[in-house]
Amino acid sequence: MVKEKSISELKSRLENQEDFILLDVRTDNEVLVSKITEDFIHIPMNEIPSKLSKINKNKEIIVYCKSGVRSAKVCEYLMQNNYSKVYNLKGGIIAWAKEVDPNMLIM
Repeated sequence: MVKEKSISELKSRLENQEDFILLDVRTDNEVLVSKITEDFIHIPMNEIPSKLSKINKNKEIIVYCKSGVRSAKVCEYLMQNNYSKVYNLKGGIIAWAKEVDPNMLIM
């Protein structure tokens, strides 16, 4: 089962500059339109299998996409590949826009 982090948890972690990986699995075009922060790793969902080595297994990883569906699948894949500290961002960037940044454009 995929564990989740809420928007408020992510916001707090970013504000406190905690050490974790924020992994955006949206398409290149989606990332051009909007991003939660400048400090993130962008690997489109379909490229995850070929770029696993770029994701540190020892750090906590919060994965997000537009709504949370693609990122949940990526979380499952990471867990199947021995990543243990993996969390899906509940509601994705749509929820971030609603709760934190109502001016954010969503593609």
